[in-house]
Amino acid sequence: MGEVWRAIDTSLGRPVAIKVLPDAFAHDPERLARFEREARTLAALNHPNIATVYGLADGNGMRAIVMELVDGPTLADRIATGPIPYEEALPLAKQMAEALEAAHEQGIVHRDLKPGTVMVRADGTVKVLDFGLAKAMDPAEPSANVSQSRTITSPAMTRSGVILGTAAYMAPEQAKGKPADRRADIWAFGATLFEMLTGTHAFKGDDVPETLAAILSKEPDWRKLPAAASALRPLLLRCLKKDPKHRLQAIGDARIQIDELMSGSAEPGTTSSLHTPVATALRSE
Repeated sequence: MGEVWRAIDTSLGRPVAIKVLPDAFAHDPERLARFEREARTLAALNHPNIATVYGLADGNGMRAIVMELVDGPTLADRIATGPIPYEEALPLAKQMAEALEAAHEQGIVHRDLKPGTVMVRADGTVKVLDFGLAKAMDPAEPSANVSQSRTITSPAMTRSGVILGTAAYMAPEQAKGKPADRRADIWAFGATLFEMLTGTHAFKGDDVPETLAAILSKEPDWRKLPAAASALRPLLLRCLKKDPKHRLQAIGDARIQIDELMSGSAEPGTTSSLHTPVATALRSE
């Protein structure tokens, strides 16, 4: 969504990250005005697992967003070295879920969650980046043209050549060009967690059409899930339901189940009784 630079806030003497907006976006008055409205909402998010938005800045004809500087690799960098062990993946996943839960409570949907938008500091703290920016940077939504995916039609994404990376985490409804709500974030959370544990995409193809086809018609290769992570399979299955009505409806339920696994109160390979009413209600929709 733009170039990111390490910078110094000279007024406060603190390091910050400066994300320079793409020209096609920064010179579109309507989209810029919408982005500024979104930025004000994002700046109100205050959570230890969400990278803070400090504000907007102008300089030398450029428009930029000023954000918290997070030192550390992305999850994508970490996964590139191999699967993340189950015991290490659990606390990372819990923090991701907590970040999504806090945003969803404020009515903010990420819409582009993936390993590349999650950073991990040296102390193990997770920071989720770019909340709501996918929505803010997209063109105005078409009124009735469901053939256009909001992420894929973003000029910034098209020019940067990272459509495939984004497509791998798109929920089926996004792949069909339908509106994305918090359940799309839950799908992306499940796809990201699967990749953390296996080192491979849950849904993959050689190009965008093949990737989207896999999302719409195939299931993850569950044989790749390590035996040590079998306790997470019921959660992953629920997160990756293709019909959003049958999908996990609140990321807070994922956070609770992961917390139980971490504390040892949930038996491996089973789903806590706390979630039985939720699962029954979801099946009856």
